[in-house]
Amino acid sequence: MRIFDPHIHMSSRTTDDYERMHAAGVRALVEPAFWLGQPRTSVGSFVDYFDGLVGWEPFRAAQFGIRHHCTMALNPKEAGDPRCRPVLELLPRYLEKDGVVAVGEVGYDSMTPEEDEVFAHQLALAVDHDLPVLVHTPHRDKAAGTRRSLDVVRESGIAPERVVIDHLNEVTVGLVADSGCWMGFSIYPDTKMDEDRMVAILREHGTERMLVNSAADWGRSDPLKTRRTGEAMLAGGFTDADVDQVLWHNPVAFYGQSGRLVLDVPGEPTDSGALFAGNSVLRGGRA
Repeated sequence: MRIFDPHIHMSSRTTDDYERMHAAGVRALVEPAFWLGQPRTSVGSFVDYFDGLVGWEPFRAAQFGIRHHCTMALNPKEAGDPRCRPVLELLPRYLEKDGVVAVGEVGYDSMTPEEDEVFAHQLALAVDHDLPVLVHTPHRDKAAGTRRSLDVVRESGIAPERVVIDHLNEVTVGLVADSGCWMGFSIYPDTKMDEDRMVAILREHGTERMLVNSAADWGRSDPLKTRRTGEAMLAGGFTDADVDQVLWHNPVAFYGQSGRLVLDVPGEPTDSGALFAGNSVLRGGRA
């Protein structure tokens, strides 16, 4: 089973996770720009974070045989913080970099006027830079947030096939299916979706325009949820080709619209002393 996780926050995961993901079949991923769990207090913290997403993290992933890509944005959680708003002026510089395959995560957290403004601005950046968009739907008032997200997407003029609406569930999937946008699902312990519910949705709505991700981050999450979903699909009567469609071909098709995907596998996991900016994943010499 080959897997492309289209939404996972590896900066908050360990090298053990990379090893387990490779063993499970993960060969490529996309890491969306995210928040820290507490507010950032300056634009400089975003600069260092964004530099890591296009520098150290792709290097670290490659040491474990996984190709790393990312998306860039001011996330909805921080869109209303005036200390963070100047990030919008910084983004064009990063949206031109290799390995950046979309604008995201954008969208809503609390559906405030500030979030409206930042969402629309970043959709315009996506159009200007000819990039797809990853839209985060709010965890509260999800149906209303999804409808509002689709309205803003339509108003932006971006083609719906260049947009994925993420964190969907049984209540919201139909809204997005009818819009022409891609449908994203986060398979996550305790919250969001689980494997069996995902299989039921695939059975009802089919495998086209479907992206299944682990959304693994610094919270209680599981970077192998993509693999577990593939296994649940097989147990539920789907074919190997169906699984390959959902877990590989679909994310390749969506993010491939950026023209920046690199899918040659960087090699088998290695314990070499390869360096990035003078640093190695080995964290010290051998005894």
